[in-house]
Amino acid sequence: MSELAFAPNYVELIRFLLEPFMEAPDTLRIHAEFSPATSRIWIRLAFAGEDKGRVYGRGGRNLQAIRAVLKAAAQATGQQIYLDVYGDHKSEPKINNHEGDRRGRPHRRSYPSSRRQS
Repeated sequence: MSELAFAPNYVELIRFLLEPFMEAPDTLRIHAEFSPATSRIWIRLAFAGEDKGRVYGRGGRNLQAIRAVLKAAAQATGQQIYLDVYGDHKSEPKINNHEGDRRGRPHRRSYPSSRRQS
């Protein structure tokens, strides 16, 4: 038997993990895509904007914990999983700034040096 025969049902797992945080769980939309050649799974979530704060949690902790559970489940079957979150089905995808990207961060001001240059 292949490892995929015992692969978890990621859609139901995500639904189980997210619905307790949501006021309107019927707005939750989950799309899963599997690539058998690379053993990668892409999951896309969409939900009502009112639930955004509750799903993300303080500082993104809820979503971070859900990603950790998904990653552990995927690693147990030799797969890789990626999770993209959309605010709702009408909105654009959330763009995460990379560490080297300065957009969205406060601009550092440079002040003249108090030393005299000769």
